[in-house]
Amino acid sequence: MKIPKADPRQHDPALNEAPPIEGDDPFRLFEEWFEEARSAEPADPNAMSLATVGPGGMPNVRMVLLKEASPAGFVFYTNLDSEKGEELAATPKAALCFHWKSLLRQVRVQGPVVPVSAEEADAYYASRDRGSRIGAWASKQSRPLESRFALQAEVAKTAARYAVGEIPRPPFWSGFRVVPTRIEFWKNGAFRLHDRLVFRRPDAASPWTAVRLYP
Repeated sequence: MKIPKADPRQHDPALNEAPPIEGDDPFRLFEEWFEEARSAEPADPNAMSLATVGPGGMPNVRMVLLKEASPAGFVFYTNLDSEKGEELAATPKAALCFHWKSLLRQVRVQGPVVPVSAEEADAYYASRDRGSRIGAWASKQSRPLESRFALQAEVAKTAARYAVGEIPRPPFWSGFRVVPTRIEFWKNGAFRLHDRLVFRRPDAASPWTAVRLYP
């Protein structure tokens, strides 16, 4: 497999000589960067990699969608019986990574994970389109699937069951909040001389400290 050469923008001084990353509030800085990503990214600026720890300490990673970001943390939703749901129940710690190629920027987040409240999960589930709510019931996420037809049949059966009225949130479907103890902001620099600013705190009740890192 031939690996493509690096994006030529990475060494363009016009794109990489902007002022260094500054700020004392990582949540405000994330909000500013995210708003820029919403304007620049072609699709899903809220896509993020989610890393968890599986049995035996084996790391596991996949893409999920950020649904809420606030000083309380970063929220996503999933089937609690999925692989990630079971891993987070066993080891409630996670890492996130946002990579915005159009901006040549990245944000990394680490911290403990807590469940969202039932009220939060209900509100978000109710905001989803009907097809997605049916899918949440029909999919036994991460379990072996006999065939695509079997999934389609389960979707049809679920749709018939809830043909009239609201579709309740499945008891096995909810959300998690990553409460950050480390947030790193990375901006591309020409010739690999990137800019990195990391915020750390021992727990959610403590103040942040910031330090710039070598690239």
